[in-house]
Amino acid sequence: MTLADLPRRTPSTVESVEARGENDVIARRLRELGFVAGEAVEVMAQAPFGGDPILVQVGYTRFALRRIEAARVRVVTQ
Repeated sequence: MTLADLPRRTPSTVESVEARGENDVIARRLRELGFVAGEAVEVMAQAPFGGDPILVQVGYTRFALRRIEAARVRVVTQ
């Protein structure tokens, strides 16, 4: 399952971040922000009608991500 598909308030853990190419700056930036394997992650809020952005909490930090970025983060529900 990806972070973009995760229902609100469902505790989960980051499994991996999908890189599209060798020097994928988006995947690298997501990892730098804390989306690393084993880290707790949860979708806190979503825009109406399934739009952008979604509010995500990774560890103790919250981020607003576009759905296309969140779709790169693979998660496992607890």
